[in-house]
Amino acid sequence: MSDERARRLGMSRREFLLSTMGAATGLLALAACSREESGGGAGGTFEVPEEATTDTDVATTVLGSHEPVIDVQTHFLEYPDGAKGDFGLGFPQANCGEENPADCFGIDRWMQEIFGHSDTTVAVLSAIPVVAQADPLSAELMAQARDQLSQACGDGRVLMQGHGVPNVGDLGAALAAMEREAARYPLVAWKAYTHAGPPWRLDDADPDGVQVGEAFLSKVDELGVDIVCVHKGLSGGNPFSSPADIGPAAAQRPDLRFCVYHSGFESGVTEGPYDPSAPNAGADRLVASLAQAGVEPGGNVYAELGSTWRSVMGSPDEAAHLLGKLLLAVGEDNVLWGTDSIWYGSPQDQIQAFRTFSISPELQETHGYPELTDEVRSKILWRNAAALYRIDPATLPCQLDPVEADAARRSSPRAHRTYGPRTAAGARRLFLAEHPWAAPRR
Repeated sequence: MSDERARRLGMSRREFLLSTMGAATGLLALAACSREESGGGAGGTFEVPEEATTDTDVATTVLGSHEPVIDVQTHFLEYPDGAKGDFGLGFPQANCGEENPADCFGIDRWMQEIFGHSDTTVAVLSAIPVVAQADPLSAELMAQARDQLSQACGDGRVLMQGHGVPNVGDLGAALAAMEREAARYPLVAWKAYTHAGPPWRLDDADPDGVQVGEAFLSKVDELGVDIVCVHKGLSGGNPFSSPADIGPAAAQRPDLRFCVYHSGFESGVTEGPYDPSAPNAGADRLVASLAQAGVEPGGNVYAELGSTWRSVMGSPDEAAHLLGKLLLAVGEDNVLWGTDSIWYGSPQDQIQAFRTFSISPELQETHGYPELTDEVRSKILWRNAAALYRIDPATLPCQLDPVEADAARRSSPRAHRTYGPRTAAGARRLFLAEHPWAAPRR
């Protein structure tokens, strides 16, 4: 299809594939394959008209939008000169072509991939599980990136999280460090990893874990930065990365808001309909935790899609069940768009796929899933985050016309491709390289 469309339009195959029409062609093919595999009863699909494969205006109307995109989970790695850094080098972005793979993750690359190669309007910088002198995503570096982008495009496009590590070293010293960070920087949230380092739970319910959850949440409450973003899932089944503590913590702390990064999703776990009598080892754990704790949809828990949507968007049926379950569990106002980029290069493919995705009427009727209307997609892509972080959309700067943005991306001198493994075995090796705690236990 790409060869034929490119010839018809007088374009090179490469130029066509870099265009929005090329993206539409890929999604159209994926939808057709999904229908064939399911015998015509696919639970999720990409609604792309065939005209979008040859008409730029149609393609940008379907895959593009004049509305903003707020990405609540992004990262970069800016290692100081001479510092040895290997965190992140197993991710696809390391294949960007630089002689030193670490150079693929710097601030300049992050700006280009997130804001130059995608429709992202605002990005939250989220801490990584590194506690060392050479933290390549420290609050100081986040502030530097924010200032750089502000000079180029105006204020308001970058938000910063603080990094809470109450489980590392002396608890008093860790809480004091949070105080200093909150006093020095305009933080909008705290980021925590309950499975990295000495394990812990937000609700201190496991005696085998470090008992720091209550102290951490009390400090968060005291400092007034009332959003806690916590990595849950993508751990190979580590029990302390389970979202089982989210429901109890949210019920005990109604004045705090909990953003569940990855929504408890685990690679290797097939997402299907939620069965309360037999929840799966992925996102069902979050659904079960909220139900058992009595946390209602629209409450103080938010489900985030970083890495999760990218993992399931190639399997439309799984994607339909995942989104449907989350929308029922937390409500359509509490699902947040995140991509985990720069790990995978530009998030534009994720954005375009999401804008065209729909849940079948059959799954809606059978499982009570809501329809993915334009309004619901708009909420997920930006409106929910704007409400959570109190962002005024009227002040969002540097919004390009979709057609102009598509032309600019096609003409970029940078290699514009999706990096990473091309086989399932390669994907597993990459994941384990970056998530050593997920290796099977003996």
